[in-house]
Amino acid sequence: MYNKVFKLIIAGLIIAYAIYQFTEGFIGNGIMYLLLSSIFIFLYFKNEIILIAFLRLRKQDFNGAKKWLNRIKNPEGALVKKQQGYFNFLHGIMVSQDNMNEAEKYFKKAVTLGLSMDHDMAMAKLNLAGIAFSKRRKNEAKILLNEAQALDKRNMLTEQIKMMKDNMKKAQMPNQHFGGHKQQRAGKRR
Repeated sequence: MYNKVFKLIIAGLIIAYAIYQFTEGFIGNGIMYLLLSSIFIFLYFKNEIILIAFLRLRKQDFNGAKKWLNRIKNPEGALVKKQQGYFNFLHGIMVSQDNMNEAEKYFKKAVTLGLSMDHDMAMAKLNLAGIAFSKRRKNEAKILLNEAQALDKRNMLTEQIKMMKDNMKKAQMPNQHFGGHKQQRAGKRR
C-alpha cells in the first residue's frame, strides 16, 4: 500500500493541468480535470480499501473484508488519523468473534484515534462494554455503556444497549432457588 501523500500529489498535478487547460481556453477540459482531482482528494480522506471492507462486512463476508484490510501493510503511512480508527474498528469487529483480548486492543485503539460518526463510536464503546463485562469489570462496563448511550443520538443501538443493561442487572442479582428447601425438609420428615 502506498503512502497517503501520493494521492495529494496526484490531485495537485491534475489541478495544475486543469489550470493550464483553463489558460489555453479549454474550459470543459479544465472542469473535467478538476472533477477528476476531487476523486483523489476524496480518496485521501476516505480510503478505498476501507470502503471496500465496509461493503464486504455489509454482505457478512468477514473473510473478504479481512483479505481487503490485510492489503494495508502500514496503516500509519497509508491512512489519515480517522481512517486508522476505522481500520482498527473493522479489525476489532472481525477479531471479536474469536479473540476478545485482541478485539479489546483494536477497539481501544479505534476509540483513541477517533471515528468520524457518533454511532460508530457508540458501537465501539458498546463492544468495549461487552468485553469489560465478560471480564467482570462491571464499573468500566457501566461507564462505557453510558458513553455509548450518550453517543447514540439516532437510537440505532437502543435495543443492544437495553439488552446489555438487562444482562448486567441479571448478573448482579443473587441466585435464588424458590422452593428448594421445602422439598428437602419434606423428605427429611418422612
